[in-house]
Amino acid sequence: MPLVALVRIAGIRWTVEESFQAAKGQVGLDHYQVRSWNGWHRHITLAMLALAFPAGLAASQPGGDEKHLP
Repeated sequence: MPLVALVRIAGIRWTVEESFQAAKGQVGLDHYQVRSWNGWHRHITLAMLALAFPAGLAASQPGGDEKHLP
């Protein structure tokens, strides 16, 4: 693979890892004991939606920035 593609992939992975860390700290992504695939999938989906909502609100504010989420 070309170096440019590897750098792009590494950047995408970093963004995903940052999102998971934010979800763990802000919306309780890590407060679930996996017992079934369906339960895990529902919990992850709701946690990601809960994280996206305040991020969207912050981004829509004038001068809003995702770094200033509560």
